[in-house]
This record gives sequence, structure tokens and C-alpha cells, in this order.
Amino acid sequence: MSYPSNVTGDHTGIVFPVSCDVLEQGGAALLTELFHGLSTLAPDNRVSSITYWREFFGGGMGRKIAIDVTYDRDDGLPKRLFAKFTREFGDPLRELFSPVMDPEVRLALLSRKSDFPVSVPRCMFADYSSADKTGLLITERIPYGENGIEPALEKCVDYELTDPLPVYEAQTRAIARLAAYHRGGHFKGEIEREFPFDPSNEAMMKVIPYDRAQLDTKLAVLVDFAAKAPQLLPDGLADAAFLDTFARDVALVLEHERSLWQRLYGHADAVALVHWNMNPDNAWFWRDADGIMQSGQLDWGGVGQANLAQSYYGMLCAAEADFLARHDAALQALLLNDYAASGGPGVDAERFDEDVRVSIALLGTAWMLDAPSLLAGEIPDFHKLTDRTDPRLRDLFLPRAQLQLLVVFLSEWRRKDIGATIRRLTQAG
Repeated sequence: MSYPSNVTGDHTGIVFPVSCDVLEQGGAALLTELFHGLSTLAPDNRVSSITYWREFFGGGMGRKIAIDVTYDRDDGLPKRLFAKFTREFGDPLRELFSPVMDPEVRLALLSRKSDFPVSVPRCMFADYSSADKTGLLITERIPYGENGIEPALEKCVDYELTDPLPVYEAQTRAIARLAAYHRGGHFKGEIEREFPFDPSNEAMMKVIPYDRAQLDTKLAVLVDFAAKAPQLLPDGLADAAFLDTFARDVALVLEHERSLWQRLYGHADAVALVHWNMNPDNAWFWRDADGIMQSGQLDWGGVGQANLAQSYYGMLCAAEADFLARHDAALQALLLNDYAASGGPGVDAERFDEDVRVSIALLGTAWMLDAPSLLAGEIPDFHKLTDRTDPRLRDLFLPRAQLQLLVVFLSEWRRKDIGATIRRLTQAG
């Protein structure tokens, strides 16, 4: 089958390459053409050379390239660049992952506003073709570990950090700033145009991607996993009585998914523009002149309007369980206080904590229950692992991450008695 080498973007009308191979062949001249098209490079300036080009891998999107360039004239332009493509034509996961890049491109184009409320990498080019399910994003590249910027953080290994609290406080403040900027009217209708929010849209009411029979199978696998490797579900999370109650209540989440989403979306004061995956591995960090940790945000796939609680859980879903037990209440208070102080509506703290519990129930049920199968597929003798810090598990991203996401989901379910909340809300409904 023949595939195009270039497509026309929906948002800018600019023709752009579909793969890093085509971009590399075009070289400095093609980068110049793209940057001129988006007016991120002055008409009388050009990319004069590419001095470094390296492909690297990570995440669910397509190929990623680190590029260093020079310009005829400096103009304060970033010389270290990052390019990200959607998955290539013929990739079996292209249909699943590619559409997520469209909102990320829309956000990147909006982020060129001079008063954009959170730090993001400077956008040099961004566009997406919905007809071809193809996108390209080129931004500045963050120099982790240099010039006061902290080294990059990995997902699901917070136990290696001395003090993660300043990191999560910085992310919480960023959630509040972005949401309040939107709710304060500063985007002047751009969010409603680029990221419309329609709580009556049935597609927004069905996120859990399986039926009751499939859920029962996943729960049976979880029970078997817990019996074989209780050391991987610590602090009593492998207890049969707990898992039995959990299975009963999580079935209610599936049964009443639509009404639970309606409750989240119906909390109008808590709905705003959010980055749904603000886990610290999707950010960079530095301390300001007063020593306070600040953060910038990466990887905006799926950005849009939603309940703040969804973004809050996305930020904390891979943290340490004992960290959440100590700091959840204070971080929620920080979020709501900064949201109101920055121009957003006031949100009742008890109602918001309920939103958090509902978000954990819905998103955890949708995405966290495949961990036992994924881990067993990568490490068939998983029962021999000592715990989640076992080197064999530490060195494998997918099973390491999935296990910790599951542990946090179960731990928060138990700590916050999410089952009781689901029973109350579904009975009331």
C-alpha cells in the first residue's frame, strides 16, 4: 500500500512531513519552511544547519527526535529542539494513539500566547491532519539537569526521591493556574472553540472499555495474582476479603458509569481546561529565586475540559500510597485555594473530595485492572519477585508502572472508602 510522505494540516494549512525520515531528508531547509509557515521564525532568518540528530523512544506516540540547529541570526530562538510524530502508516496501534495528538497540537498552538498561564516548551511547529490521522509537533527541548533544571523524573519510582512534596505542590499550583485562567475568561472563547465541552455527549459517558463478563475475568485474574504474589500488593491489599468487597463495588462503577460521569460533569464550578496526565514524569522542575519549586508541563495528549478532579488524580495516580495518605488533604486544599485566588470559582472542599473519589473509581476501573496480566506477560515467574523494587521489575517500564498504578488505585479505594461513596451515589441515583 502506498502512503503519503506529506500531508496538509487542519489548523494551519501548512504541508508537513509524516515521518522523521522525510523530515531528515528535508533538513534545515524544511525546518525553515515549517517555521516560516507558523511565523515562529522571522521571514529574513533561516535554520542554517542541523548539528545533531538522534532518534529516541518512549511513551505511546510515534517516533521522537532530538535535534540541534543553528540559525543565520540568533533572535533568542531555541537551538535544542524536540520533534514528535504520530505512529507511522501501517502501525497497528495508529488508530488508537494518533487522535490523541490532535488536542495536543491545538494546545501547542494556543500556548504561543504571551501570557499563557503555565510554562510549556516553546512551540516552533504544530499541526495535525484528521483525515490522515497524522501529526507533527516541534518544540524546544528541555535541558534536564542543566542551568538549575532538575534531572528528569521517572514514573512510578517516587520511592527514590528524598522529598517529592515540592514536586507535587508545583504540579497542583499549575493545575489551578491553567484552570483559573480558562474560567476567568482569558482565552476569550478559544477553549470553547478548540476544546468544546458537551456533557450530553454519550461518548464522554463510556470510558471503561469492557463489559461485565470481561470485568469479572479481570477481577478473577487479580484475585489469582494476589494469592500468588501478595508481596506485590503490600499492606493488606492482597487480602481476600478486601478484594471480594472491591469486586462487588467496582461492578457498580461499571453498571452506573453513565450517571457517575454525569455527576462529575455536572459540577460546573469544577469543570475547566485541564491536562489529564500531570504526573511528574510529564513535567520539568526548577526552584525560583525564593527557593520554591516551579514546574513546566509536557505531553498534553488528550487535553481538554473536564472536572479538576480528573487532572488531580492523573497527577497523583503513580505517587507512593503512604505519601497520599499524608498529603492528599493538603494538596486538595492548595488546589482549590489557588484556583479561587487566581480567578476561578469557589469549589466546596467536601464535594471536590467526592469528585476525586468518583474520578478514581471511573479512571482506575477503566485503566488499572490489566496490570496483573501485563506483568505476568513480561515476567512469567512474577511470584518470585521480592517486591516492586526488585531489579527485574524496576528495569521494565510497563509492568513497573502498571503495578504501581494498580497499587495506588486499590490503596486509595480502601483509604478513602470509595466503595461506600459509589454505593451511596448509585443508590441515590
